[in-house]
Amino acid sequence: MDIIKQFEIGREPYYKAVGDEVILYEAAYSARMPVMLKGPTGCGKSRFVEYMAWKLKKPLITVACNEDMTASDLVGRFLLDANGTRWADGPLAMAARHGAICYLDEVVEARQDTTVVIHPLTDHRRTLPLDKKGELIEAHQDFQLVISYNPGYQNLMKDLKQSTKQRFGALDFDYPEAAIEAEIVAHETGVEQGLAEKLVAIAQRSRNLKGHGLDEGISTRLLVYAANLIAGGISPRQACLMTLVRPLTDDPDMRDTLDAAVGTFF
Repeated sequence: MDIIKQFEIGREPYYKAVGDEVILYEAAYSARMPVMLKGPTGCGKSRFVEYMAWKLKKPLITVACNEDMTASDLVGRFLLDANGTRWADGPLAMAARHGAICYLDEVVEARQDTTVVIHPLTDHRRTLPLDKKGELIEAHQDFQLVISYNPGYQNLMKDLKQSTKQRFGALDFDYPEAAIEAEIVAHETGVEQGLAEKLVAIAQRSRNLKGHGLDEGISTRLLVYAANLIAGGISPRQACLMTLVRPLTDDPDMRDTLDAAVGTFF
């Protein structure tokens, strides 16, 4: 079991609950229900999973999904070493075998033929076939599968199959209310509350432009980046342009609009 200890969360991650998501997740874990977290980028989905793993005292194995990820990347493969051939569990197999929470971040980025391998773990079977090894893993009683994705990026080419979606309970996430978001930014970075409130106000203006020139507004994560730069001695305006405006868009008109929003406060 030593191999799984590296995935334990040693210190409590900071997470500010904005609703009943903690209670609902605890109930889902008690039932070992697979959980899907839905929400925009940088709104706290991954931090929430880390916090819940810490709270439940369970190891957390996180996988950043991408379009090149294969089923073998998840379940495992045979490797060659000096002694010959040996099997190496992938993160999904390791979590199922040892009783960890497996978190597939932005699962929709993975190919659909890859995500199908999670199906046997998300129904009454709770098994994972290792076809190449000829083994069937019976999931540990503590195992749970959690996935996340951003519905704002979905289209006909990138979406989860209904056969996958309907295997999960779902929790909706969004950016917190202004006062809570400012509290989070101030806590994470040590800046004054008033400064954090100005950063949040800029973010809210950008979010109003979603669908009107922006795919996504400024995330809480980017606000933390900006506040960290300011705390490190960078001028607020420079910090905001670098972290809040330039990453979002290359469109000159939209940049001017966001620059003006920054100029209103700094």
